[in-house]
Amino acid sequence: MSSSQKTILLVEDNPDDEVLAIRALKRTHIGNHDNEIIVAHDGVEALDYLFGTGVHIGRDINVQPTVILLDLKLPRVDGMEVLKRLREDSRTSLLPVVVLTTSDEEQDVVNSYKLRCNSYIRKPVDFIQFSEAIRQLGVYWLLMNESPPI
Repeated sequence: MSSSQKTILLVEDNPDDEVLAIRALKRTHIGNHDNEIIVAHDGVEALDYLFGTGVHIGRDINVQPTVILLDLKLPRVDGMEVLKRLREDSRTSLLPVVVLTTSDEEQDVVNSYKLRCNSYIRKPVDFIQFSEAIRQLGVYWLLMNESPPI
């Protein structure tokens, strides 16, 4: 990965939402050859990628995603637990995490912010609105936001 290349970790178990998110990122040239989109389909896979364990053993964990788009309703390990483990570990505690979920539960919003998510966004149901939300997320987190050195 070049120094200008940025990585998005999309943690999403819904294949339709995965395809829509990747398509929206690529359509706005955020998910192009300059940037990499890694997809984890459950919480275990996300944690393995971030900590270089399991199927990702040996991955250079000094190279972390620029932003994590994290669904809450995930198999094996849910998004809240993923967020909790990220924040508990000094190697990942400052990684930008955007909760991107269908949940409209007030407690999920509160708990996500208690666990120090950087943003909480409900997935729009409409494809055009969903695409626009993903585009704006990509522009902000990859182009505008200054992340802390990790």
